[in-house]
Amino acid sequence: MKKLSVLFCLLTLLMGKSLLAQDGLPATDFEKRINAQKPQLLDVRTAGEYQAGHLKNSLQADWLNKDQFADRIKYLDKNKPLLVYCASGVRSAAAAKWLLDNGFKDVQNLKGGLTAWKMEGKGVEAPAAKAQMSLDQYKQLSASNDIVLVDFGAEWCPPCKKMEPVLAQLGNELPNKYKLVKVDGGMDIDVMKAQKVEAIPVFIIYKKGKEVWRKQGVVELDELKKQLSK
Repeated sequence: MKKLSVLFCLLTLLMGKSLLAQDGLPATDFEKRINAQKPQLLDVRTAGEYQAGHLKNSLQADWLNKDQFADRIKYLDKNKPLLVYCASGVRSAAAAKWLLDNGFKDVQNLKGGLTAWKMEGKGVEAPAAKAQMSLDQYKQLSASNDIVLVDFGAEWCPPCKKMEPVLAQLGNELPNKYKLVKVDGGMDIDVMKAQKVEAIPVFIIYKKGKEVWRKQGVVELDELKKQLSK
């Protein structure tokens, strides 16, 4: 009987957390948690919606694209607070419940989404307008050094952020060995299509303008060093 009572209490607690995450925090409370805790911040809208305006320092994983969502959230810390949002709070409520059900300890949803956020006069960030990289520019850049490492990534992509310290360390350990070229996975759409890059990050190595290696996803430092040194 005692065991059943404990189990009931645990289930009630878990259900309470799930319901709270789905219902969400009002914009003011959501903002307070951002400022106080510096939590992980996740935008669960599409990449296009994100580019039109997003909360500062937020990462992006499209809740409606199940494969992408599952891949990107692997690089978030389940033990750190996670705040999620979408346009109206509906998608992020579903995402918050799923995240709690899949091991995340502290997840909160923005009640009313960015619509409620903006109605309270709170701002969003949007990237400065810039021209896409052309296919000719990409061709020139990929042949601009004997060895070129191309990084298809984005600031808002969790696995891409995971690769930042790896690339920094690579540059320290192999100075002057190669040239790093960055392609914006949210902006340089024509290049992405031409290179058949469908998920980021993707890394491609060119030697004397010819592609010799590519890999999608997070790559270990030793593997990059090995491929660049061949």
